[in-house]
Amino acid sequence: MIVRFGYVAMSTVVKNASPSKTMTFKSFGQLADREAALRKLEHVAAENLHNTLRLLKHNRAYNIQVYRFSSKLIPLATHGELADWDPFPALQNDFAAIGDYVKKHGMRVSFHPDHFTVLSTPRPEVLESSIRDLEHHVRMLDAMGLSASAKNNIHVGGAYGDKKSAGERFKANVTALPDKLKERLTFENDDKTFNTPETLELCEQLGIPMVLDIHHQWVNNEGEDPADLWPRILKTWQSPFAQAGSDPEDPLPPKIHASSPKSPSDSRSHADHVETGPLLDFLRKIAPYTERVDVMLEAKLKDGALFALMEDLGFYSGEGVRVIDEASVEIAP
Repeated sequence: MIVRFGYVAMSTVVKNASPSKTMTFKSFGQLADREAALRKLEHVAAENLHNTLRLLKHNRAYNIQVYRFSSKLIPLATHGELADWDPFPALQNDFAAIGDYVKKHGMRVSFHPDHFTVLSTPRPEVLESSIRDLEHHVRMLDAMGLSASAKNNIHVGGAYGDKKSAGERFKANVTALPDKLKERLTFENDDKTFNTPETLELCEQLGIPMVLDIHHQWVNNEGEDPADLWPRILKTWQSPFAQAGSDPEDPLPPKIHASSPKSPSDSRSHADHVETGPLLDFLRKIAPYTERVDVMLEAKLKDGALFALMEDLGFYSGEGVRVIDEASVEIAP
């Protein structure tokens, strides 16, 4: 099984390359000239996109093929008071440069819209803003010229006192989405509410691929071994929505999220690094019936944690682990 490792948004290795520089609405409102304020927002966004391209080049240098974009590339992009502002024409070339680089080097990229994007909500205004946020993320991927193989990963959301009703509402809201949004979606189990079996069932019913978060599963479970559910999770990656935009000769591999608890007393928060043992144990269990898998590391040290993990995995050479390059390994079944 070939395993590729990636990281989230920020680099702790490349200096002064934040892709998430922002501007608060309060600061925006304090500028008397609204047009000048909008141009400033576009300037900040252009800097974020420039830094994103810098990080992609850094990734390429170290054979990191899996990367999650920051959702904060364009500050205030979905703010209700700026609904008449369209930043994309000014940023067209910047987005295109990122997309061209991704396509040239065959990278796998994604977004993870924040926790305010909730499709299980009973509140119409929250649903409306959630859909608007998904549309924004899709528009960014479209501006990059990327196919539907570039996904937006979200959680199911809250239970609102009645998990069964929340799940049904989630299904109805997802079903009502246009295909251009659905074909870019993946769903992830969370650490408090919708666990792995519940999220998997929704994915199966909706034909949406599931991203297994093994850390979330460890702290929110029904006693199941996630490896026992893997054949079903793997099958969700064979659905039409899962493979939309991918090459039939080179199907999109399943993806998992990996992180480690910060401490015994704070088991839900992410540690700086990823513990090698538990992750490797899971990967060995799924290796017999998985050709490829991509692993998004959600450690606090970002790419620094990835490099540390790869160094640790090197000590398992000869024990069914073969290091391929700086960010990928082969694990024997």
